[in-house]
Amino acid sequence: MRKTDRFPVEGANSLWQLYRTVSFFKVVKNFIVIQIARYTPFLSIKNWLYRHLLKMTVGDKTAFALMVMVDLMFPERISVGDNSVIGYNTTLLTHEYLIDEYRLGHLDIGNEVMIGANSTVLPGVTIGDRAVVAAGTIVNKDVEPGSFVAGNPMRVIYSAEEMKSRKRKDLN
Repeated sequence: MRKTDRFPVEGANSLWQLYRTVSFFKVVKNFIVIQIARYTPFLSIKNWLYRHLLKMTVGDKTAFALMVMVDLMFPERISVGDNSVIGYNTTLLTHEYLIDEYRLGHLDIGNEVMIGANSTVLPGVTIGDRAVVAAGTIVNKDVEPGSFVAGNPMRVIYSAEEMKSRKRKDLN
């Protein structure tokens, strides 16, 4: 189960009430920074932008591919460990604006995690160390460390133990 905080709204849907939850100027600044980061091919510059201008936690040697879309409203709720790879055109979300409520959650991605291209990671999810997320996966719940997940809805393809066993076979 995802870990999100729920905030009910009355009247128009929650997206119409966006600027009651986050500053317009923060959204504009974040939009500009994110667009620059999405297109820059320089990983060190991209990580600097995320750490210093968006207040994300980004580990050493983490690589965000081109076109990664981090959460526009609350990027500071994203934490990515060391030496992880976030694939091309992946979306990392920390908010959901719904009809009667909006939800906020942290997104915690561990060390040496591989997230394939065109994946979407929903708010309130933890992806454990050395996990692998296949391309095109909708990550709608926590991913155990060392496991391999894929699909929509996401399912476990190989547990951490099965992944270790497969690697041992490959080495022989």
